[in-house]
Amino acid sequence: HHGRRRRTAWSCDSWRKVLNNTTAATFADFGLSRTTLDALAEKGITTPTPIQAAAIPLLLSGESDVLGQARTGTGKTAAFGIPIIECLEDGYGPRQPRAIILTPTRELCMQVATEIKSLCGTKHLFVASVYGGASIELQLRALKQGVDIVVGTPGRVQDMIDREALNLEDIMFAVLDEADEMLDMGFVDDIDAILCRVPEDRRMLMFSATMPEEILAIAEKFMPDCEVIRVDAEVASLDQIDRFCYELRREEKVEALIRIMDMDPEMYGLVFCRTRLDVDELCEQLSKRKHRVEALHGDISQAQRTKVIRQFKDGIFKILVATDVAARGIDVAGLTHVVNYSLPQNAEIYIHRIGRTGRAGKNGTAITFVTPGEKRKLAALEQELGSKLEFRQLPTPEELVTARRNNLIKKVTEEEADPEYLEFAAELLDSRPPAELVAALLRISFGKQFRPSAYARIGKPPRPAGKEVREHKERAEYTKLLVMKGKDDGITPPVLLEMIYNAVRITSKRLGKISCFPKNCIVEVPPSLASKIVSGVNGHTHSTLMRIEGEAPGKKAPREKFEGDKKSSFRKEKSFKSDKPFRKEKSFRKEKSKGGKRR
Repeated sequence: HHGRRRRTAWSCDSWRKVLNNTTAATFADFGLSRTTLDALAEKGITTPTPIQAAAIPLLLSGESDVLGQARTGTGKTAAFGIPIIECLEDGYGPRQPRAIILTPTRELCMQVATEIKSLCGTKHLFVASVYGGASIELQLRALKQGVDIVVGTPGRVQDMIDREALNLEDIMFAVLDEADEMLDMGFVDDIDAILCRVPEDRRMLMFSATMPEEILAIAEKFMPDCEVIRVDAEVASLDQIDRFCYELRREEKVEALIRIMDMDPEMYGLVFCRTRLDVDELCEQLSKRKHRVEALHGDISQAQRTKVIRQFKDGIFKILVATDVAARGIDVAGLTHVVNYSLPQNAEIYIHRIGRTGRAGKNGTAITFVTPGEKRKLAALEQELGSKLEFRQLPTPEELVTARRNNLIKKVTEEEADPEYLEFAAELLDSRPPAELVAALLRISFGKQFRPSAYARIGKPPRPAGKEVREHKERAEYTKLLVMKGKDDGITPPVLLEMIYNAVRITSKRLGKISCFPKNCIVEVPPSLASKIVSGVNGHTHSTLMRIEGEAPGKKAPREKFEGDKKSSFRKEKSFKSDKPFRKEKSFRKEKSKGGKRR
């Protein structure tokens, strides 16, 4: 298919590397048309970002394909959009698509289409966006009327091709935006099928935050002689983000987030949770405390999703709680905070999350919540990042009250007096002394919000008064629950705590020791909670994952032996017992080494 292209021994090392030391003072230095310069000026964009300074000259001159490595928020859309707009002519006969731009999500699709339209200025180019979750009839009608640039998700674009509604014979530019995200979402076959339909002499542009082997394979197949742009903007951008951690127990996270929000009334942020259940639970708790927040996860309808994102961008509410998958493609300007309510699984996810703040030369804040059981995961994350995250102390209730009082004083003193209220204010002042009057108004308006007691205590509970109390707690009776999976299946104490909390909303402070072995686990719980936890977890996981030790459904079962090893994970909180592993291991290992069966 690409016979006219010179095939060479292809490897990443053979690319011509264009780094971010290629800069331009203004967009005028690129020789752009007056129409494009006026469109940029109207948007308030004056200085090219590193990816724009490197990509635009390459795309405007020569005929080479371009592969760019840069993360979300570095100005990639303008980097490929401006050259496309400059190269396409007005009034191209019966309109057929001459540029196709593929994006991983409908949100990014809409954002890119809107950005391209704004960059066109007064130039008469028609842009259409095609994506799932919206009326296909309207999209079919737009394509039938004729378009110059098509922006779409791979699945819907392929659907349009199959319906013979989208013709790619005249394509001059084919763009893959956020290519690594598209591959993660399973679009590789659709991408391959679409690219095989574009002409041989088209320009190929691909942008990706990371360069996995699948990306390199696509580049080798469709753009063997490409130029590469590697913009090392990651470290520079992170320098503008204040990154740190709070160590918290799971049940303290909501209170900690409320303290963060109350400390900075101008906070405009994204809060990331691991699961949709976490998102819904957090939003419910914050709403009870009179904070306006919205949720974003996979179970939300497309119409609601679009409404939530639009309101968030418009500043109608300031805190959006989302899962990683649901937040893909969301690009919101001016975010001040990113909160990792759940610890990111790896450095790539961490970078994608916090990269949404600290943009356009502004400072940002990235806060990560870490539970005691996640210290090892944090260490692995820090090793991937190549830097340590500082642990800090949450603001105290007294500090919060002082900050809130100062914010109120500033707001009241700066607010202009409404003439309609002056007469009423004079009447109120005549009714009682001014200090008493203001105090009454504050109580009516804010209740107990300006008292330190309004905030729940965070931190370890007071230690028992004496040795006898501690020994009594260690001798407390627990029922042992058997979990049918273990460390070999990825089950750890934090995973079990998450599972139990999501199923029955029981927190770690009500549980005893958790012991994880290769094939199974033991969870110690108060007898009164045992049945509730077992039925809740089994119902939540749609399995018989957990049961009370020594019992089986419908009958009593003999006490079983459990596998274990000396390096098993245990809960290390002081209120839990720290005795020896549940079963002796020496005899088991001896039997295993002799080839005998376990009895």
